[in-house]
Amino acid sequence: MLRSFVIFLLLVVSLYAQSNHELLKRADKYASSSSKTDQFRAYNDYKNLYLRALMSDDEKTKKFALEGIVNSGNKLHIDVSQYARELLHTKSSYQAPKPRKIKKIKNKNIRIKSSHKLKAVRWKEGKLVLQFDKKLRNNQINYFTLYDSKKKRYKYVFDIHASMLTRSQTLRKNGIDRIKLAQYNAYTLRLVIENSKKLTIRFKKDAKALYIRMNKASGSVKRETPIVKKSQRKILTASRKNKIIVIDAGHGGKDPGALGYRHYREKVVVLQIAKELKKILSSRGYKVYMTRDRDKFIKLRNRTKFANEKHADIFVSIHANAVSRKNAKSVHGLECYFLATSRSDRAKKVAALENSADLEDMDFYGKECFLNTINSHNIIAANKLAIDLQRGALSTLQKRYRNVKDAGVREGPFWVLVGAQMPAVLVEVGFITHPMEAKRLANRQYQRTMALGLANGVERYFINN
Repeated sequence: MLRSFVIFLLLVVSLYAQSNHELLKRADKYASSSSKTDQFRAYNDYKNLYLRALMSDDEKTKKFALEGIVNSGNKLHIDVSQYARELLHTKSSYQAPKPRKIKKIKNKNIRIKSSHKLKAVRWKEGKLVLQFDKKLRNNQINYFTLYDSKKKRYKYVFDIHASMLTRSQTLRKNGIDRIKLAQYNAYTLRLVIENSKKLTIRFKKDAKALYIRMNKASGSVKRETPIVKKSQRKILTASRKNKIIVIDAGHGGKDPGALGYRHYREKVVVLQIAKELKKILSSRGYKVYMTRDRDKFIKLRNRTKFANEKHADIFVSIHANAVSRKNAKSVHGLECYFLATSRSDRAKKVAALENSADLEDMDFYGKECFLNTINSHNIIAANKLAIDLQRGALSTLQKRYRNVKDAGVREGPFWVLVGAQMPAVLVEVGFITHPMEAKRLANRQYQRTMALGLANGVERYFINN
């Protein structure tokens, strides 16, 4: 009997090692790809490998996983500082796959292989126009913003899946410090707009051209609305009838959520925004349900259960953030979260506030259930949804209000998202503890503008996916 048990244990250990090896091999394969989707898959695999290593006290595997998390996370602009710090204290023997050597060819006319090529760059009616040889697709353009708090510099970055026919160049425009266009890598053309003051960036894609307008944020400029082609409009109108959205207003009933400036209550503010969002989406043809439409307490696990029963296509949970009184006047901004086991200090603090409503759920969801959930392909779709909601809300709010801060898209261990069988995100619409932002969040016009931005983000998500 003892002999059989020992053989069984050896077999289990062998299978576990083999599965870890295969998972690492798959993650490395995804990591070497230029596809952003594959990069997300690699990041997810490394995270799961790391969790397995923690559960089994496998230090060697943990080292491999940490390096993979840091490398893939940096490529995706995800905050992996906690993992990087842990890696500094760990001497890893892991050898990343060596890149293939490329022979240098002395030829000035060499062309980098890419599906699209940039033919011309020009200014037209105050807009920067990038003209390509082929029609651009939506997924070829990735736009994001960066802010260097030490140098106090704003950077607006466009990554375009294309190559240049000419060398990198620096462009000039009055009121803009620096505009640089260069080949970032073999497949990516990067445009960086840098300025000491905040800018308002608007862009639209039209066939083979990309139009970019840049103005100072304080200036009164004419706002451009993105063009949706007739073919896209027809597809979107037809698909709206089949799309089901569940909106979750955080907290409620006995759980007031965060108590903020002038005693504003989170549960009241988020319910008002959720109702406005439902009104807008319903008017556009979507089928929309709310987990609560009045001041009622609902357990965290029952919120995603409700969404699953409705066979929802997406789940959006709306919350308001908060900090301690000593930091209340300095911390503000809009941010979106998707489910992951992030251990960053910021994510843990935010999650602690939102998770505290129903402690029973902490016991209900065991470690295995949590691992099974984050291993789902929905993590990639949820990240895309979070990005679109963030962009939609910011672009709409910044047209009418000043000092609307982008606090970023992040990953976090939010229990209200656990168990969702569809892409699920948590939107922190602002800090209810910040004097200016709290007043805005309690204002009905601001709530409607916020809801309009989130609705536009939902539209963007369904168009792109």
